[in-house]
Amino acid sequence: MADLKTKYLGLELKNPIIVGASDLVTDPDNIKRIEKAGASAIVYKSLFEEQIQLENLELFEQRTEYEDRNAEMITLFPNSKSVSSYPGEHLMNLKRAKESVAIPVIASLNAVYDETWIEYALKIEETGVDAMELNFYTVPEKFDKETEEIENKQVEILKAVKSAVKIPVSVKLSPFYTNPLRLISDLDKAGADGFVLFNRLFQPDIDITAERHLFPFNLSNPEDKRLPLRFAGLLYGKTRASICANSGIFSGKDVIKMILAGADCVEVVSTLYLNGIEVVSSMVGEIEKWMDSKQYDTVDSYKGKLSGKSSENKLPYKRAQYIDFTMSTAEIIKKYKVIN
Repeated sequence: MADLKTKYLGLELKNPIIVGASDLVTDPDNIKRIEKAGASAIVYKSLFEEQIQLENLELFEQRTEYEDRNAEMITLFPNSKSVSSYPGEHLMNLKRAKESVAIPVIASLNAVYDETWIEYALKIEETGVDAMELNFYTVPEKFDKETEEIENKQVEILKAVKSAVKIPVSVKLSPFYTNPLRLISDLDKAGADGFVLFNRLFQPDIDITAERHLFPFNLSNPEDKRLPLRFAGLLYGKTRASICANSGIFSGKDVIKMILAGADCVEVVSTLYLNGIEVVSSMVGEIEKWMDSKQYDTVDSYKGKLSGKSSENKLPYKRAQYIDFTMSTAEIIKKYKVIN
């Protein structure tokens, strides 16, 4: 029978399927269902520093709204620090999640300031989690901000977090860099234990009737896996750190594709929302069945077989495939029933 074990961040996983960060994992019952379904690890929902700042601001405004209404009324509330309860509650739930399952639990952190990356990383480590995932993403707000300034800051944050904690640290990146390979190389040298490619970011929309902004919940679709697949193939054998593919992974076949390209594992979320938590079990079975049919005993026996490093055909990892694709007009018309 096929052995699905793989290694990620130095952790031995029973298979390559990790359930990524989402609201699903904040429910204790769901966490147990995820483990029972066969997931090899869980990434707990991210600790967002922006949420802490927002709650602190709202609390301050509530406490000071009626101050100084008259000479004798200084405040309606006893003196206390306006501190959000969110980080403490999040850390407590993270600790409980870790204690409730036998599979590895990975924390996720999304901070803003240099010092708070360290502060919250240390607090997260105290919960006993097995590893930590840093979410790096910057929306440039100034036209004159240099690319190197953004990227160098992220490298320095990683170095600082790695110096502060003892657990493995991965970096979850967006694809919005001029040269992601260069940044990944720099982060790899700075000590990253793994990379998650790529973060699916929430983007704003506009309601034209109400004329207001919307922030819709946006699930991935199967076509989204092509970008992480390409970068998994480009990175295989080129980094010290582990590679985890993310986005557009809905089935066991999708997992197999990522491993053939060179990924060590995958993170899945959207397929759980669309197909239920138990879809993990069918994905594991699909991988086992395929490996048995191909007579692969282990994941490592076919990992990276179709990577840029190992594949004889280098075309899929170069821009030249665009030329080949545009020449296949007849196939496009046939597949999509395009009418000229």
